[in-house]
Amino acid sequence: MSISIDFKNVVKKYGDVTVIPGLSFQIKKGEFFTLLGPSGCGKTTLLRMVAGFNSIEGGEISFDDKVINQISPQHRNIGMVFQNYAIFPHLTVRKNVAFGLGNRKVPKDEIDKRVNNMLQVVQIEQFADRLPENLSGGQQQRVALARAIVIEPSVLLMDEPLSNLDAKLRVDMRNAIKDIQHEVGITTVYVTHDQEEAMAVSDRIAVMNLGEIQQIGTPQSIYQRPANIFVASFIGRTNILEREITGQADRHVLHLDTDYQVDIDHLTIPKDSGKVSVKLSIRPEEFIIDPDNTVGMEAEVLENIFLGLNVHYFVRLKSGEKVEVIQESMIGETIEPGTKVKLQIKKQKINIFDFETEMNVIEGVDNGI
Repeated sequence: MSISIDFKNVVKKYGDVTVIPGLSFQIKKGEFFTLLGPSGCGKTTLLRMVAGFNSIEGGEISFDDKVINQISPQHRNIGMVFQNYAIFPHLTVRKNVAFGLGNRKVPKDEIDKRVNNMLQVVQIEQFADRLPENLSGGQQQRVALARAIVIEPSVLLMDEPLSNLDAKLRVDMRNAIKDIQHEVGITTVYVTHDQEEAMAVSDRIAVMNLGEIQQIGTPQSIYQRPANIFVASFIGRTNILEREITGQADRHVLHLDTDYQVDIDHLTIPKDSGKVSVKLSIRPEEFIIDPDNTVGMEAEVLENIFLGLNVHYFVRLKSGEKVEVIQESMIGETIEPGTKVKLQIKKQKINIFDFETEMNVIEGVDNGI
């Protein structure tokens, strides 16, 4: 049975050091929810608080309406998948998956039924009688996942479960994990520092930094409308530029270059505020190289990298700023280093931030907290 998880002013301290200063948010029933952030941001600490492995110094964590602060880990009905799999090397796949059910005194015929079903769900039934040493890394991770889910936990917790796999296997396994989670419908909290992985598997993502949540939202909303500069820079690739905006009667004008300005709609900046300094987030794919070389920011191509579908260009603007530009590759049309070009922007897609607070000033942006 899926449950919701509520965090109310949750605090974590180690001695006099506060690592989580007071978080409040909710994870929905059946949701695949990812805690994403750089190393040391507090995401694993928060996951371990949900598991009961870390104490809670303030606030409350609730499963549905039941506060779990003082409930021991073994009584929280959680399934846990670790970075290092943590499966028993001396037990077969079948016995590894059955282990938790045996501890719960489930009848043998029920254990056999549930284990066989779970082996099919994670697609490793053909390896049921193998020892872990005879499995690949991806197969071992499926065993760990099956063992965590077969006990029918209220919550599935996953801490960097794919970090020990090679790049291709990571992609295969993240797709498998998402499919399995959808099939069983269990509330899942997933920890990773890999932005692409988070985008691929999550219903919603919480971006963390220094123990605080910067934004909660769908992968699309966080990528397209980041709440602040940190989120814009951490999720995907972007170019941060400093420019000025001028309010003019019924519009805002963004000054990108001496001869290149664009009108910008739907900003929270008052139109009568005169000239205002801002910071821009322009993702590489939000630039357009003007094919006629007539309109845009003056620039010079420094380097090109052909990657099949796209070409990545590294370009120096007239201002001296260096930016990355991604364009769809064309037959025989790669732009060579030293070429003078002009860059336009997809103005509907770029993000604009207050110069001092670094918060997004586009109307309707929601940090989801």
